[in-house]
Amino acid sequence: MYRVARTRSVRHTSEMSADSEGFAIPHAAQNRVADYQQVSAEFPQPELIRYAAGLLGRGALVAFPTETVYGLGAQASDPVAVRDVFLAKGRPLTDPLILHVAQVQQVHELVSVFPETAAQLASQFWPGPLTLVLPRHPDVLDLVTASQPTVAVRIPSHPVAQALLIEAGFAVAAPSANRFGRISPTSAAHVISELAGEYDLLLDGGTTTVGVESTVVDLSGEVPRLLRPGGVTLEQLSAVVDQIEYVERRVAPEAENVSAPGQFLRHYSPATPMVLFEAGDAQARQLIAALSERDVTAQIVKIPQDPVVAARELYQILRQADDSKCQLLLVPPTEPSGIGTAVNDRLFRAAQGRSLSDFSNESVRIALSIVLAVTA
Repeated sequence: MYRVARTRSVRHTSEMSADSEGFAIPHAAQNRVADYQQVSAEFPQPELIRYAAGLLGRGALVAFPTETVYGLGAQASDPVAVRDVFLAKGRPLTDPLILHVAQVQQVHELVSVFPETAAQLASQFWPGPLTLVLPRHPDVLDLVTASQPTVAVRIPSHPVAQALLIEAGFAVAAPSANRFGRISPTSAAHVISELAGEYDLLLDGGTTTVGVESTVVDLSGEVPRLLRPGGVTLEQLSAVVDQIEYVERRVAPEAENVSAPGQFLRHYSPATPMVLFEAGDAQARQLIAALSERDVTAQIVKIPQDPVVAARELYQILRQADDSKCQLLLVPPTEPSGIGTAVNDRLFRAAQGRSLSDFSNESVRIALSIVLAVTA
């Protein structure tokens, strides 16, 4: 076990003290050490789960694994804790949070309407990587929903997340445990690299299994809308609902209050400039050579063509590429079927919508301008 130095004071709704399980629980308004605990992904240790749930109930922030990515959790009814999530991530208040619960009955307490379509999708895909956007209950915080009339909810399937939510007994607001706009975390090491000092406890349950965020389906209108592709595929959804709308590469301005996360253009991005390269390796190598002549280093980032493998490994691949010393990442899309649709959506947003398809003089000029915009 090791601990990561904490850099801020956390304010809680009630005083904290040592608990009966023998874990040190810090007092309110006190600089402290963020705790790190390894937890079994298959059989979470009850004492660790009780410790984590107790922290959440006292207004603390707990990072924990789900089947998709690691989340940074706060008690959803605690406005101070929810605000701290936004502060820790540097997240705009226009981007709402997904509420995580353990049982469908709890969803009914968060929404004003639970239509038959929601029941069908819940029966098929919960627990699992599906988020439903539904008309909100009046008691849900505006801060959670970006002041929208809807709320995003899901029931995760990861044993650690399930155990934590059952023990807590309340909804947990939990966006991905990384800085806003950055690459999502699929391991505890990623969380530490992004948010060290910004959480009270990190539960390390190993690497996540799905690798990309949950699918988001908006059921607040007449026709279901797929807002964000994810762990549940469009093909799987279409087998359950008669009609579903999906606009590929839909982008919302960051100044606009949206109904669910994953709508903005700048998301999942490495610090190194990145472009989608929608041509073959031969042309990519010629572009790299042309840039090299102008003292700009670029590299091809290989994404597996098996969509399931691509999803599971995507964020680790992008992080490794980001650690290289090159100035531009050229990333080809994966096979656009199944969960590959979600992978390509993440690549589009990680590249901030920038794409090239050849090694022409115009492509070289665009690539140079992207690099220069960062170094200027």
